[in-house]
Amino acid sequence: MNLKVLVVFGGVSVEHEVSILSAIQVMSAMPLSYDVLPLYIAKDGTMYYDECLCNLETFQQIDTCIPKLLQVDIQKDKERYFLKQKKGLRKKEIVFDIVFPVLHGTNGEDGSFQGYLKTLGIPFVGCDVLGAAIGQDKEVMKMILQDRGLPLVPWFCWHKEETDIQLLLEKANRLGYPMIIKPANLGSSIGIGVAHHSEELQVCIQEAFRYDHKVLIEKLITPLREINCAVLGSHSNCKTSVLEEVMKQDDILSFHDKYEQGSKNQGMASATRQIPAQIPNDVKDEIQQYAKESFKALQAEGVCRIDFLVQKDTLDIYVNEVNTIPGSLAFYLWEQSGITFSELLEELLQLAKIRYRKRQQLTFTFETNLLTNYALDGKLGKKNKE
Repeated sequence: MNLKVLVVFGGVSVEHEVSILSAIQVMSAMPLSYDVLPLYIAKDGTMYYDECLCNLETFQQIDTCIPKLLQVDIQKDKERYFLKQKKGLRKKEIVFDIVFPVLHGTNGEDGSFQGYLKTLGIPFVGCDVLGAAIGQDKEVMKMILQDRGLPLVPWFCWHKEETDIQLLLEKANRLGYPMIIKPANLGSSIGIGVAHHSEELQVCIQEAFRYDHKVLIEKLITPLREINCAVLGSHSNCKTSVLEEVMKQDDILSFHDKYEQGSKNQGMASATRQIPAQIPNDVKDEIQQYAKESFKALQAEGVCRIDFLVQKDTLDIYVNEVNTIPGSLAFYLWEQSGITFSELLEELLQLAKIRYRKRQQLTFTFETNLLTNYALDGKLGKKNKE
């Protein structure tokens, strides 16, 4: 009997539509030895199930389809995991075996959904809670990478609660213009901007604050090449893909560059890129080594894409960020590395099963008579002396 894979996508995130594109690709490439069950999380957080959610056409008319979909939530009993219909007299149940999150950005990629599944004891693909949370928070990510001695561009973080504008401008002057401003917990180049002077800096920060309570401010490297490398595996055993160079129209890779060029249903796979990246072998080897070190330092698992900045003239390398659920799962990099999309999904599912089995071997309870030795007299810790 085929294992039933619950592919979860959408979510309460500004990257909602990008998640849909990635999930459609995943469901289309799933190996035949698995049955796909689509679980769509609407923008208001409501979960829906229906086989039509495997098709992109459904989402081109989603408002009219929603009333026809089965509204569900995720549940577990002693022996099984299942979706349960929330409304109706005879509530339908759909059993599944493992969850495959394809959620980009907040409330999905950031460890919150992984924590929900882990609390229920449900196996899932990709990063565990800690790795997902670190990967989403660019400030924490950079602190860890910096502690490991990995090369980063000069940067600082600014929180919305900080109101000393003079201090902000002093830090910016020390960093030096031009600089990039981005929300600390977001991807897909949403809310990102470039500042060439203090007035632009304050405008960019206010724009970024629309999406997050803290922003990352980094020195702009110019002239710049953006090189990406995917990593697949676990902390004990991981491998790197070929490198890609992503082409862009401006100083930064925009949402338009990533998703609105080329084929409209291919997500990140449609962005203008050169694979493999045309760089010297020693630079390639160094980037792949940094990618592995970053993957391990950030407690990542499954498939991630590590993005690098390379100074075009000097070829100095800087780790930029990790994407723990990369757009299109970076399948196009693995195809160029000799691994088909279906083989990539199979490996991700196997990694998830191994992690789940290891977790099942741990002890989570501890036998003690601590509570029986204390009277329920309203005073915590007061021993009953009668």
